Amino acid sequence: MRDFLTDGAPQDSDLVHAAQRGDVSCFGLLLARHRAGMHAVALALLGHSQDAEDAVQEAALIALRRIGDIRDPDAVGPWLRMVVRNVCRTQLRRISAVPVAEPAQALTEGRSGGSPDPAEVLDQHALRDWVWGALEDLSPGQRLVTMLRYFTDVTSYEDIAALCATPIGTVRSRLNQARTKLVGALLNSADRAHDDAAALNALHRRLAVETLESAYRGDLSDRWSPHAEVIWPTGKRTSIDYLPTAFDRDVSAGVRHKLLNVVASREVVIWEAALLNPPENPFHCPPAAVWVHFMDRGRVGKLSLHHPGRR
Repeated sequence: MRDFLTDGAPQDSDLVHAAQRGDVSCFGLLLARHRAGMHAVALALLGHSQDAEDAVQEAALIALRRIGDIRDPDAVGPWLRMVVRNVCRTQLRRISAVPVAEPAQALTEGRSGGSPDPAEVLDQHALRDWVWGALEDLSPGQRLVTMLRYFTDVTSYEDIAALCATPIGTVRSRLNQARTKLVGALLNSADRAHDDAAALNALHRRLAVETLESAYRGDLSDRWSPHAEVIWPTGKRTSIDYLPTAFDRDVSAGVRHKLLNVVASREVVIWEAALLNPPENPFHCPPAAVWVHFMDRGRVGKLSLHHPGRR
């Protein structure tokens, strides 16, 4: 906690500057100070329902990741209420069955110059390690749906449910529980030593590149537990021994993987890749694949493969 907190009530601008430098306690204090106003906005738009509380929690996580965007620290209160308002409007449009952007896109709503990757947005400021540390405190089921929802392009409840082989209602429930825990940790101003999240993601991105390069040479054996199981997009389950055969079949047909994103925790590593089909056979593979690796003592113990949008 910064010294200015002992000199009376700190100004919002002081808390914003400290939060932008990575002080989780100061962000938690900002959130506690303005939570009543945020909740009032949600109630006005959504009514007295659990949806209003969900909207406040969603907005808090968005604000955590976008704290570095604030240009006028003295106006953080109106900014937080604006984030809540945008979340509520997205919920209302979804209820009305009007096509709207998914939350991963909504995180960057209002930005100029396009929408950067959500994980890249998080990496731009020092609070990232707190976020990744807090994710590790979630249950495995909560962690996986949260990583998919907020840090990959697999953002729809339907795709997450298909990848996790879990009913949509369970996905919603796990996301709600995860948001509650993460926001609760913020309000409690959790402050402990965190893993270097950037280094972990960089390590797994390098391993992903090396693994795909070795796969093109016909070798996929060294990253996997010999007892690993593969769950294919169709729901079929095989041993890991079948993976090189299937990969080689696609490679022989001219398909290439273009790695787009890597998201890593200690127990789950997610790859997102574009599948580049040869011009003479443009529909050999779906356009994208998601690899979800469940780690077991440094090796992959289970792999789940998914084609987003295909159900």
